[in-house]
Amino acid sequence: MSTKAYELRTQTKQQLIEKLKDLKEELASLKVQKSSNGNAPKLAKIGEVKKSIARVLTVMSQAQRDNLRVLFKTKKYLPLDLRTKQTRAIRRRLTPEEASKKTLRQIKKDRHFPKRKYAVKA
Repeated sequence: MSTKAYELRTQTKQQLIEKLKDLKEELASLKVQKSSNGNAPKLAKIGEVKKSIARVLTVMSQAQRDNLRVLFKTKKYLPLDLRTKQTRAIRRRLTPEEASKKTLRQIKKDRHFPKRKYAVKA
């Protein structure tokens, strides 16, 4: 009876909202039965329903993030929660382009004092 994530991913947002509403209603009724000394099989179903609710919410948030990624693909900046996490040090590191740049002084030095070439005796 539990909902499968791959099945949920094929559904539209409205269908997911409807499913979520149904599951929440079912959970509420199960909690009422629990408080009025319900039988054990019903109590075991509470955990299953909670997990199904979590699955639906997860699929909804994943779909929303995917849509946002597509939307911000062409923009200059990404929202913080869509950026790659990495470590603080990696995020602050120079970009490869910045790291490969040379100062004017280094460019002049390289131009005036090129690497010496030696003929190696065979």
